[in-house]
Amino acid sequence: MMERVYIGLGSNLETPRQQLQEALGALARLPHSQLAGRSSLYASDPLGPADQPRYVNAVAALDTELEPWQLLDALQRIEQEQGRVRKAERWGPRTLDLDILLFGNRVISDERLTVPHYHMHARPFVLYPLAELDPELELPDGRHLRELLAACPFTGLERLPE
Repeated sequence: MMERVYIGLGSNLETPRQQLQEALGALARLPHSQLAGRSSLYASDPLGPADQPRYVNAVAALDTELEPWQLLDALQRIEQEQGRVRKAERWGPRTLDLDILLFGNRVISDERLTVPHYHMHARPFVLYPLAELDPELELPDGRHLRELLAACPFTGLERLPE
């Protein structure tokens, strides 16, 4: 059965716009899946160390028959193929970051995966692109995306021209 999944994309190294375009192409080629849409691109300030470039972010909607951990494995392969090196530094610079934000109405919490994404409610670079794809979205806990947007200012975010 197909489920709608929202994936956050981010990059701040090695031509970030191109990294996101290549990642979107890779998402469109995933087996048993169909890329259903993508948001505009946004520039955002880094969450971690300030001495790194700004990020380019987007959100993709994917309809998939893959199970969450199969999709997570596929996303990590895409990251790796695009030069991602996982370091101990949290929120450091990266070529590509692909995060499962929402997986249908599922709630998942284990050592590898937390869905809904653990801090998406406070990240404008996630919420505003997500709102482009589904402004009436309701999260598994019953909160509405518009409520989260009202509590999360557009600060540090810039919608990029296509």
